[in-house]
Amino acid sequence: MAPESRVNDSVHLYMSDLSSRIVAKTGNPSDRYHLGQLILQGLKDDPDFLLQIDGSSGESETSGSVLERSVRFAMSLRKLGIKRGEVMVLLAPNHLDVTIALYAGLYLGIIVCGIEPSTPPVDLQPLISISKPSIILCQSDVASKAQMVSLNLNLNPHIITFDKGDFCHYIDFMEMYKDDTPVEEFKCSDLDPEKSVAFIVNTSGTTGQPKSIMHSHKYFAILLPHIWAKYRKFPTPTKLVLIGSPLQWSTAMTSFIRSAVLRYTRVQSSHKLTPETMMHLINKYRPTYSIFSPTLMSSLLKLNKVDFTCYEEIMLCGLPVPQSLINEIKTLTPKTSVLNLFGMSELAGLGFFGDNPAPGSCGKPMSCFQYRLLDVDTQQEIHEPNVPGEILIKGPVPFLGCYRDAEATKDFLTSDGWLKTGDIFYFDENWNYYFVDKIKLQIKCCYYRMSPTEIEQVIRRHPGVLDVAVTSIPHSEWGDLPVACVVPKPGAKPSAEEIKNLVKDTLQEPKRLLGGVIFMDFMPMTSTTKLEGHGWDPIGLMPIRSRGGLNGLPGLRLEGQE
Repeated sequence: MAPESRVNDSVHLYMSDLSSRIVAKTGNPSDRYHLGQLILQGLKDDPDFLLQIDGSSGESETSGSVLERSVRFAMSLRKLGIKRGEVMVLLAPNHLDVTIALYAGLYLGIIVCGIEPSTPPVDLQPLISISKPSIILCQSDVASKAQMVSLNLNLNPHIITFDKGDFCHYIDFMEMYKDDTPVEEFKCSDLDPEKSVAFIVNTSGTTGQPKSIMHSHKYFAILLPHIWAKYRKFPTPTKLVLIGSPLQWSTAMTSFIRSAVLRYTRVQSSHKLTPETMMHLINKYRPTYSIFSPTLMSSLLKLNKVDFTCYEEIMLCGLPVPQSLINEIKTLTPKTSVLNLFGMSELAGLGFFGDNPAPGSCGKPMSCFQYRLLDVDTQQEIHEPNVPGEILIKGPVPFLGCYRDAEATKDFLTSDGWLKTGDIFYFDENWNYYFVDKIKLQIKCCYYRMSPTEIEQVIRRHPGVLDVAVTSIPHSEWGDLPVACVVPKPGAKPSAEEIKNLVKDTLQEPKRLLGGVIFMDFMPMTSTTKLEGHGWDPIGLMPIRSRGGLNGLPGLRLEGQE
């Protein structure tokens, strides 16, 4: 059944019942926030439930099978000597076995860190340097890369592969460290849910060095139900959830956890998450719920071969969502709820939700968070509607900050525990919150701040534009000159003058494309379908310095610079 438009208490009542039964068994009140305990109880409640499907291989698995395998794996990890608070890196695609390792880690209080397996060594090394894992689980084709990076850092983690190769296979590992204790006698490790890290999410934000955001068991246990607050049937609020991102994304990591607790079937892919792969999964399995990036969604629409009418709800987050994209989806599937959401790795999920969000907004405040809006220049708190400022968010329990990086923690947490998002929002008279832009991405031209997102939204109205990103080039007198990087629709030939005039006729001075228009064959993306950042050169992702260095390069032309 599709979600209602209003928030209700059904999911919280379900979670209260589930966690109460856990505490009744263990006698420890804090176990209601232990993610391992919540997962374990969720799996035990219905062993015959179909929990996960690998849409690429066709393999599937019940909760009972996942329970048996994850507990056995946890016993082997415990026998190996991996202790609570040590780090497990999952350098693997979304196959069925990665779930087993994830759940086992959470049972034991091991900190779980997902990393995209295609990450090149130069980018993998700083992530491994931060996490210093005791164990890495991966495919055999990336095991040598993981070993090389670890040796470069003078680390010696156990490397276990999910498939057979030159390294220790996880089946052989479980045989070597076999524990014959009955599964029903297994007990999760004791921990303090508020202080114990459940998982870390790697992010570099928009710019800068990578950092690993820590999230405690208690924090996510409290956050877990809120995204499902419009549904009434629990367990199994929806029939089938399609995972649209790798485990490195918090949206995937948290959905793997939620599926066992709330008991919904999850379909994922052990293959790379290309638009073609996602098209196949949607058309074959007919999922009812997904969280996608707007970039991936645009690519799926471009294929013109995807039937979205199976969906009850599609959530879009990770990048600014143009209203035109939502309108296009609604045209294809009018009965589907399509939401524009704001999420952050630092939040392990959404920042807003709520009843009946206004078009263009990211929703309303969530009951588990507190919010402040500060003027970017004066740092004074904003109390009036329609006045933009940086949004600060405070969680239900203290944010833990960055793993092994006190300085980075100081950069995004205030002394009294507020998360400095670096994102500019405003709210209307009905407390709908609207994303404006990231502070770091704002362009300062002629002493005036302007939002690339605002300019992008205007350019998207041009019928010949498929995709656009606005960046800037430096100018000695004026500061930053806005530049539009435009991908035309197939067969379309929009001109620079058309694009510039559209912006000029829509926005007030000085919001003009003074740096010109760059036409591109494609937009550079990360492996998680996000843009490669801001201030980039479309060839090498280096800062754009002059028009002369771009003209004549394949797929690029710069026009209309003033």
